[in-house]
Amino acid sequence: MIASVYGKIAAVAPDGAVVEVGGVGLSVQCSPATIAGLRVGEPARLATSLIVREDSLTLYGFATEDERVLFELLQTASGVGPRLAQAVLAVHAPNTVRRAVATGDIATLTRVPGIGKKGAERLILELKDRIGVIAGGDEPMAVPDVEPAWRAQVRQGLVGLGWSAKEAEDAAAAVGAGVESDSPDVAALLKQAIRMLGRR
Repeated sequence: MIASVYGKIAAVAPDGAVVEVGGVGLSVQCSPATIAGLRVGEPARLATSLIVREDSLTLYGFATEDERVLFELLQTASGVGPRLAQAVLAVHAPNTVRRAVATGDIATLTRVPGIGKKGAERLILELKDRIGVIAGGDEPMAVPDVEPAWRAQVRQGLVGLGWSAKEAEDAAAAVGAGVESDSPDVAALLKQAIRMLGRR
């Protein structure tokens, strides 16, 4: 997984930017708020999440690590893919999303294009226990424990190959049950998960 990129901004478009890293221009999909902070010719660091599909590799970039963490967490909910997760972050700041999920604020979540009442209810149901605890008022919220990067990579790989977010989450948890290393062989774990799902 490419966790972050740092380099000169070579180009900026409405939906992303090109970051030059070691002589290679990386196309990164970004939200409007992230793009607004980028300037052509100036260096920038973006937290990133690589989405693997059968026919493509798409790199999503974020101004902060918190946005990246929430982007990946949102995709563990049924029916939420990378585009919808990015749309959520385009409309709301991470703290606003966490507060809405934790307090069951359907109205805030349905302001995101693509999320209706049922979708908002599903997000709240599936993520409420994992989104973090709100201290109240304007005080900072406790950020939820971040899952290991390798587990997110395995899960994203499975979703990219066509399995549902639930199936990917269950398989990633199963193959990772005995993992003790902080940086295991992700490719081997992904193959193991694919074999496991193929037997179902």
